[in-house]
Amino acid sequence: MNEQIPAIKNDPLYQLLRDGKIEEFNTRHQAGESSDLTGCDFRGLDLRGLVAEGLDLNDCYFRQTDLRGVDLSKAKLLGASIHGAKISGVFFPADLAAEEILMSLEHGTRMRYGIPVRASKA
Repeated sequence: MNEQIPAIKNDPLYQLLRDGKIEEFNTRHQAGESSDLTGCDFRGLDLRGLVAEGLDLNDCYFRQTDLRGVDLSKAKLLGASIHGAKISGVFFPADLAAEEILMSLEHGTRMRYGIPVRASKA
């Protein structure tokens, strides 16, 4: 995990997302055009409609980003933060614990995979 400041890169596909051109991003990405989105700053963007399958979003910053309805189940999110994001209807990876998602949403922590969940005491 990289503890760097989220980046605003010159990557053409990343710039499409920053400009709100989600459909064009999806078309170009699905056509095989590659991009480096790791560690990117998506703060406050509207990413509804994003096709995230296969995207490496490790260490990305999604503070107050609108992710409603996005299927992130096949995206990489290690070290990503979703503080204050809109996540209604988001489908997260199965191996990402609900507690990790909640801590990131409420406190801005970076999400980690494979963290054992302690059983609650009855």
